[in-house]
Amino acid sequence: MTVFLGCGFAAKYPEGGGNFSVPLQWMLGLRRLGLDAIWLEILPATTDTREDASRIRKFRRLLHEHGLQNSYCLLHQAPANDVHELGEMRCLGISREDLIARLKGPNTLLNLSYSLHPPFLLQFERRLFCDLDPSEIFYWMTKMEMGQSHHHEFWTIGLNASAPDCRLPTVAASSVAASLREAPGSTGDSGPPLAPPTGRRLQWNTFHPLADSELLRPAPPPRVLKFTTIGQWYWGGGVEVDGQFPDLSKKFAFERYLDLPHRVPSARFELAMNLNQDDPEIARLRERGWRVVSPHRIARTPAAYRRYLASAAGEFTAIKGVDVAWRTGWLSDRAAAFLATGRPVITEDTGAEKYLPAESGFRFVHDIETAEIAVTEVMADWHRISRAARTCAVEVFDSAKNLRKILGL
Repeated sequence: MTVFLGCGFAAKYPEGGGNFSVPLQWMLGLRRLGLDAIWLEILPATTDTREDASRIRKFRRLLHEHGLQNSYCLLHQAPANDVHELGEMRCLGISREDLIARLKGPNTLLNLSYSLHPPFLLQFERRLFCDLDPSEIFYWMTKMEMGQSHHHEFWTIGLNASAPDCRLPTVAASSVAASLREAPGSTGDSGPPLAPPTGRRLQWNTFHPLADSELLRPAPPPRVLKFTTIGQWYWGGGVEVDGQFPDLSKKFAFERYLDLPHRVPSARFELAMNLNQDDPEIARLRERGWRVVSPHRIARTPAAYRRYLASAAGEFTAIKGVDVAWRTGWLSDRAAAFLATGRPVITEDTGAEKYLPAESGFRFVHDIETAEIAVTEVMADWHRISRAARTCAVEVFDSAKNLRKILGL
């Protein structure tokens, strides 16, 4: 059986070492399981052919650095389109003939964040929707077709998705044309039955974010007690909550924690946020005691990203308020990577705590007072909490263990 890892967000963002690291954990876990795995990346064309060529070169180089040079198929789509037709895309990596041959044999698609769309999507025998952002994905599934009509199973890192206290919307929008559901390869004759028609509640399975515990290794204690995180300061996504569209940005989420450097002056607080050099937010954050660095400088490659995580004492981050309000149980892939390097994680509570061991390396907070307590506790007992973080990563977040669960091995 071939396992295809469907992705559409790595090659188009070559400056994001942490972004590339997300599917990388999946591929390395599949390789550790001894499976025939292919990283199947969609790269929509831009209007700049030189930029496209540069993105392709960088993507190939990163795969080669991690021993995956013979385990990928990059589909360059020109012009860019939400409709994916294999015949209209250029194949790089394994040949088109090899890809088609694998599609004719036993195969499974792990479709990350609905990266692969019909009609190409329907050529896969077993199709698993793997969600990495439950609040937005679940919400938009109630409004439009987001793959709910074309997958056999649905998996999410929203660990609390099926719990009574979770407020995630779970009823999918009306189905697209029935002919798509009846396309060759979409019935139980060549794979498991499709999920119930849309307009009904979807059955979601849960998994923990993946961290490959062989790639991500424990690092020596940091020289500076620095707490940091990496991300986008602004966010353009939209989710309706009680008739309102709340601000989902890090800028909004961090506002209540901005006095933390003054409350814990013995620690350094840093933000690796994607901000233009002339953005006034940089000066505002520095005035409040935060150091601001560019993620495109300190985490431009997966290796640089791993080094940056190891340079910290731990992660401190605030998250989208909707994940807290809806009790999604969401935890980030970045948090899993911090744990695997032996770095504790201080983050807001989304309802995930009950799905972790008692000694997990996490400290969950809900305001600046609890954040101050958590930072102080981690600093005072860093070595013990660091060991707990690494143990939790190996036992709970390890990529091979989670992939066994998802694939039913």
